[in-house]
Amino acid sequence: MSTALVTGPTAGIGHSFAEQLAARGHDLVLVARNRDRLEEVAQGLRSSYDVEVEVLPADLADRDQLATVEARLADRDRPVDLLVNNAGFGLKQRFLDNDVDAEQAMLDVLVTAVLRLTHAALGPMTERGAGGVLNVSSVAAFLPRGSYAAAKSWVNSFSEWAANEYRSQGVTVMALCPGFTKTEFHERMRVRRGSGFMWLDADFLVRTALADFDKGRVFSIPGVQYKTIVGVTRLVPNRVLQRLQSIGRR
Repeated sequence: MSTALVTGPTAGIGHSFAEQLAARGHDLVLVARNRDRLEEVAQGLRSSYDVEVEVLPADLADRDQLATVEARLADRDRPVDLLVNNAGFGLKQRFLDNDVDAEQAMLDVLVTAVLRLTHAALGPMTERGAGGVLNVSSVAAFLPRGSYAAAKSWVNSFSEWAANEYRSQGVTVMALCPGFTKTEFHERMRVRRGSGFMWLDADFLVRTALADFDKGRVFSIPGVQYKTIVGVTRLVPNRVLQRLQSIGRR
């Protein structure tokens, strides 16, 4: 039986990944800051799917705690077959209105943790000639929208490179680029969540992502509306997109 490690699995997209991977028969390693919520989710998954679930409390913005997750991924005696780098958060205010330490913490989770966890996972995976890394990015990566979008752009570039670099060694790497999704993400930012056709269901998003991953795709962009948006961004220069977005902020 294979094992998947999922970061940020206690709500939203990460929880849906944990559910759907358990339904596929994967044992799980769940990583998040809150031990109580982790234990609650783990118990539900064990009961519903009869899988082994290990909990690993860690704040990925803390380098020492991140190291414990790296060590788990690098453990050759307990191999992890799939890494889902899902953990993340956003900041409500514009760049200069945010505290620089908050900006740094966001960068640590969105970029540094993805880099270090992927590095730890790829070693054993390439040795075995099998494995996968699924990085949760964002449609924001295709838009010039501050440090969050810049971090997700890095995730896209890194994932695309790694997908091509390690495919011949049996490892699949993919970036999932969600648009607006019905999760706790916006509530944690204290931003009102919208509704309507632009808002995706997390379970649909993850089903699409796993289907794309199974096909070996490098990018997964669920929803025809977001495929269209990404297509448009590839035709319109960034300076024009940035100008249009700045008008909306005035």
